Amino acid sequence: MSYKGFVSHSKVSKQDQEFYDLKNKAAEYYRSNGVPQKIESVLNEMFWQKPNDLYGYLANYFSRLSCTPVISKITGREVFDGRGLTAVQTEVHCIIRNEEKMVCSAVMGGSCDGLADGMAESGEAVSNSDQQCLSNTTALKWIREHLSPMLQGFNPTDQNYVDKILRDFRMARYLEHKDSLDREKELSNETVSEAPPQATPTLTPAKDKKNGDKGKKGNSTEKLLPPAEPPEPRLPGATAVGVVSLVVAKTAARLLGAPLYRHITSLRVLQAQNEMHLPVPMITILSCGKNSMGKLNLLEEVILMPSSSQRVREVIGMGLELQCEMRRVLNGSAYKAGPIGVSDEGALQVGFEHPEQALDLVTEACANLALPLGSDLRLAINCAAQGLMDYSRGKYEVMSGCHKSPDELVDMYEGLINKYPAIKSLIDPFRKEDVDQWERLTSVIGQSCCLIADAASNLCPRWSDAKPLPPGVTEVINRHHNDMTISDLIQSIEEQKDAETILAAGCGDTSIVDLAVGSGVSFLKLGGMRGGERMDKYNRLIAIEEELEQEGILGAGEIKQPLSDLSETFNSGSGCDSVTISTK
Repeated sequence: MSYKGFVSHSKVSKQDQEFYDLKNKAAEYYRSNGVPQKIESVLNEMFWQKPNDLYGYLANYFSRLSCTPVISKITGREVFDGRGLTAVQTEVHCIIRNEEKMVCSAVMGGSCDGLADGMAESGEAVSNSDQQCLSNTTALKWIREHLSPMLQGFNPTDQNYVDKILRDFRMARYLEHKDSLDREKELSNETVSEAPPQATPTLTPAKDKKNGDKGKKGNSTEKLLPPAEPPEPRLPGATAVGVVSLVVAKTAARLLGAPLYRHITSLRVLQAQNEMHLPVPMITILSCGKNSMGKLNLLEEVILMPSSSQRVREVIGMGLELQCEMRRVLNGSAYKAGPIGVSDEGALQVGFEHPEQALDLVTEACANLALPLGSDLRLAINCAAQGLMDYSRGKYEVMSGCHKSPDELVDMYEGLINKYPAIKSLIDPFRKEDVDQWERLTSVIGQSCCLIADAASNLCPRWSDAKPLPPGVTEVINRHHNDMTISDLIQSIEEQKDAETILAAGCGDTSIVDLAVGSGVSFLKLGGMRGGERMDKYNRLIAIEEELEQEGILGAGEIKQPLSDLSETFNSGSGCDSVTISTK
């Protein structure tokens, strides 16, 4: 007699009946989810394979059948970065196999706009540590009260959807902040209009010391200096957008069991890559800017740009040897240099009187090491001219006490490039407002040297609204700004498909290296070779190179050379444009 028949013809207690019903429900539950079939399948497989770790085999089998991890919460806290400045660190927690686990973290600093900390292009102080602290506090509040609840339950591998939510949130906060600034401006205008009018002093042009008031050409014939554009209002707390987007991307890579650069590559290229190219590292080897002890202000950075045929480890070794050789040469009697230190960018910082002294030092050190300066090794000069303008005089203070008009600065650049042909790029040679000088410099040296815009690239809080570049610019340094999502960064790079791209790294962890490799940029500007945080980035680039070499998919990059090196290309009618992408 069956159990059912026995039950139906016998007196069964209520407790036994409930137990019987519960067993039926459990059997139906497991059958509906295919558990018996899966257990039978894995037991059969395991019997034939006979693994040493039985339970490890079962764990791996069933982990592949588990639900997709989803975000449970995002936390944040204030930390200090490698420069000793405050930054925002976020952590993503996910529900993984019914347990909440912290998966990944990311750090992003607040000052990532390419200008000097706390300075606007006009030279006026616009922020300080209190404002940075307020911005971080706002970012942490947004993460805790808004972004974490909004992203709860989302799949971290869906980067595009997560970034859309972040972009919409950023735009809403940006419009609120802009309305608040407009209201404050209206109130201040009303207050000024109620005040009694005061006489406006008239500015008289300074006399030329050499020509006086004679009829010769002097300051009276010079064009009026175009005023500096007001700085774009920065959104306090915007770091929350950039750091959350970054940490979600890192979390997705961790859950997928892939390096971050692989995940970034998959976001822009759907099919698997049979060949990947590494960006060429740009190494800052010397700094003689305003922060140095000498009179020279113009050479903020002297940057080494190797060819794409050299391996990263070779390039880094070359840069280290060059810095040691420059220090050895400086200890000799030939150079009367000021104190030797290390800049914020991790490069050798030396005080010189004239730019020729710095360039002679680099040339001599390269000659002593038999380095091919001018062919496989080129130089880029970051002038950072936007910070050298003396608005009271309308001239650039290229050296302490030595001021030059924009037109005089054109002649100075022309002389340096003619004397040092290894200089193939100038970064920010003028303010972006000096349009005529950008055009004139292009006509003078455009075929022997590329003009690169960094601070002059008019980057806005909303990257897609960027203004036109100065004329003659062939390369642009963009940065992974703290209000920029990963999708924004990839899109901005993809829009420059026909140009060389450079990604510049600044504060933050080594993720920027993976972003550069995954986004397919041509150059990666990492700064100097001093400091643990910066060398971690160089080491990460070496590690990626070794991984790609072991997999056999490391391709040789094809970097476009300056126009003077491509006469044959010009004869065929093709041109050369470049874009540089940076994160600072």
